[in-house]
Amino acid sequence: MRLLHTSDWHLGRTFHRVGLLAHQEALLDHLVATAVAERVDAVLVAGDIYDRAVPPLSAVRLFDDTLHRLAEHGVPTVMISGNHDSPHRLGVGGRLLERAGIHLRTRPEDCATPALLHDAHGEVALYGLPYLEPTLVRESFGVDRPRHAAVLRAAMDRVRADLATRPAGTRSVVLAHAFVTGGQPSDSERDITVGGVQAVPVDTFAGVHYAALGHLHGCQTLTDRVRYSGSPLAYSFSEATHRKSMWLVDLDAAGAVRAERLDWPVPRPLARLRGPLEHLLTAPELTEHQDSWVEATLTDPVRPDEPMARLLGRFPHTVSLVFAPERPPSRGPASYAERLGGRTDQQIAEDFVAHVRGGQGPDRAERAALRAALTASRVQESER
Repeated sequence: MRLLHTSDWHLGRTFHRVGLLAHQEALLDHLVATAVAERVDAVLVAGDIYDRAVPPLSAVRLFDDTLHRLAEHGVPTVMISGNHDSPHRLGVGGRLLERAGIHLRTRPEDCATPALLHDAHGEVALYGLPYLEPTLVRESFGVDRPRHAAVLRAAMDRVRADLATRPAGTRSVVLAHAFVTGGQPSDSERDITVGGVQAVPVDTFAGVHYAALGHLHGCQTLTDRVRYSGSPLAYSFSEATHRKSMWLVDLDAAGAVRAERLDWPVPRPLARLRGPLEHLLTAPELTEHQDSWVEATLTDPVRPDEPMARLLGRFPHTVSLVFAPERPPSRGPASYAERLGGRTDQQIAEDFVAHVRGGQGPDRAERAALRAALTASRVQESER
């Protein structure tokens, strides 16, 4: 049985307020082409198909078109809802879609109802565990405390119980959307943990031949049988070093796993640049990043004039600007009171300007503006 493990499409998402629909269309074109070329028996999507509960119509159309194309090629799809999806909206028409080979698992009560696929070696049971919000499913799953580990363990107990009723030799796959211990997060995932206590032990998935995980955006191997595929696109600059890929998973007759990483195309790379503005604008080694999404961190001791406009002149896809001025350590008095002792309001204000500008104090016009503002403040105070 050959499976293509993906997750976290996040259709409808933007990147620093820039639309990504065209990039996502190209990636799903690549997905369909890969599924056909590799002759996969099913495409797996381990949650977060959409980026929000009520996705834009353009994202819904793209999702619908992708499902139609996979169905036309005879490629079944098994997918679950993630913490960004609305399980009720995503699951509409699920039983009808199943007739076309599209197996949606969005309801907690369907955790132990597998999609059954067959190959030359027999039956493969694919179980879908949608994102399980502990406070909402605690009672129905019979757990005492609303914890991710507890509800996922209860869901896997149901999976193992159903699997025990299947014919001997039935191979099994589970899709889940969770934060599993050992996984490395990035800045673009919505936090579903509280101080780490909501992390799920990897042995929760014992008893199945392969666990296809979603939620974390980096492609990761926790064990030979438990993997994250990661997102097809980078959704934060913390993912600048990610190699975006999906898993081509082969299950042999005995359920042994062979997994190969297949790279997604990169519509636009990410670059995190740091240094003084003039260096970023002139350094020849940075030419390779002129077509990248750019996060620029400026280290100038004094904030330059119009830095974003100037950066866009060289890096037209700059979307994030951070200021981290590098200044020599202060050698002033140890306490705040000592620094202010015996100084006028005008001197204090001018010192503050010099402090935030790396030692460059106000010019004549700026000193006059400060003096006028302080005078106006005193007048207002005296009139109260």
